[in-house]
Amino acid sequence: MPILKSDRSLSIASTGVNANVLKIVAIIAMFFDHATLAFIPEGTPLNWSVHFFGRLAAPLICYLIAEGYHYTSNKKAYTKRLFLFALISHFPYVLYYNLSIWKATSVMWSLTLGLIALTIANHKKLNLYAKSALILACCLAAYTANWNYIAVLWIVSFGVFRDQFDKKVVAYVAIGFFLYVLPGIQEYGAAVSYRFGFLMAIVFFYLYNRQPGKRNAFIKWSFY
Repeated sequence: MPILKSDRSLSIASTGVNANVLKIVAIIAMFFDHATLAFIPEGTPLNWSVHFFGRLAAPLICYLIAEGYHYTSNKKAYTKRLFLFALISHFPYVLYYNLSIWKATSVMWSLTLGLIALTIANHKKLNLYAKSALILACCLAAYTANWNYIAVLWIVSFGVFRDQFDKKVVAYVAIGFFLYVLPGIQEYGAAVSYRFGFLMAIVFFYLYNRQPGKRNAFIKWSFY
């Protein structure tokens, strides 16, 4: 007997994972992915495996940004908070990676622009052409940031297709494959095949029960 959507929703709500779990998984994936750069030699199976696992971080963070948009009672304050963290993280990011101060920035800028783009996508007074142009502008503005326009488009797709799981997954996979995996393999070959690890996030999207979990200041601010 097929499971109705309502039955599945009830099942996931009672047994799935909440937002806190997604945050913890994202934090762990990000930590080990960055630690690999310093402690595990490139080209080794262990390096590849940890980077594969690390591909969970960005999509889960983008997913939670879109969920935060849905649940927040003050979208302007939410956007301002992300923008503030983007400013704070910019200088440590470029200094640590020895990058030009004006030509690169952290993923926080991509997340901020993704949130703005999602706000635009849901704006009731803008027509499709205006929305498309403004979202494109957000993508261009994110070009030099870590995860750039990929994060912007993921956040938009997660928000727009929030209640349409199949469409959400199709959009997620298409963006990830054509804008992230394929360009990487074309430029670097099989060495970056670990990028396919982004597909693992689909399991967490499916299991997510739309519950925030217990309030925990440490998890909240560690996530940022």
